[in-house]
Amino acid sequence: MIIDPASFPAASAYKILIGSIVPRPIGFVSTISAEGVFNLAPFSFFNAMCGEPPVVGFCPGNRNPPLDTLANVRATGEFVVNIATEDIAEAMNLSAGDYAPSVDEFTVSGLTPAPCEVVRPPRVLESPVNMECKLLQIIELSARPLGASLVLGEVVRFHLDKTIIDDRFRIDPDRLRAVGRMGGTAYCRTRDRFEMIRP
Repeated sequence: MIIDPASFPAASAYKILIGSIVPRPIGFVSTISAEGVFNLAPFSFFNAMCGEPPVVGFCPGNRNPPLDTLANVRATGEFVVNIATEDIAEAMNLSAGDYAPSVDEFTVSGLTPAPCEVVRPPRVLESPVNMECKLLQIIELSARPLGASLVLGEVVRFHLDKTIIDDRFRIDPDRLRAVGRMGGTAYCRTRDRFEMIRP
């Protein structure tokens, strides 16, 4: 089967995209509005983009009005990426609802906002990895209904739970217990792994 996305229903192409690119890491992003309201939302279009300096990126989908996360990043130039784990997966899912800008998803999810060192948005205390980020660039990829913007941020601070990392700065995946996104409503654990040595 060969599909030309330009002549195919966008919703069906989207299903193929998210069903094929799996598992996707989850950027659990916390922001703060210009008025001081905390926001927390998961994004499965997320990844590391650069090693030096460390840069991460996530893609909020198009909404009218824009998603609170995107509006907050535009207003403040700051955000925090928290790693979603098995322990906080249900709370993360609670934060994914469509809430009014006045709603604090930390309260909805029961997660704890903790202060950062450099940026104003709080980090998720229950997450074992938090990345304080300063906005580098927002790239509008498409203005179409299923379009999105790419938000790129430089990591200016890492917060790490000491129990998940060794003295060589390698994170133990069995202790991290990150979760990933599949297609539809499905998620996955990261427990089943295998290794291969590069040639």
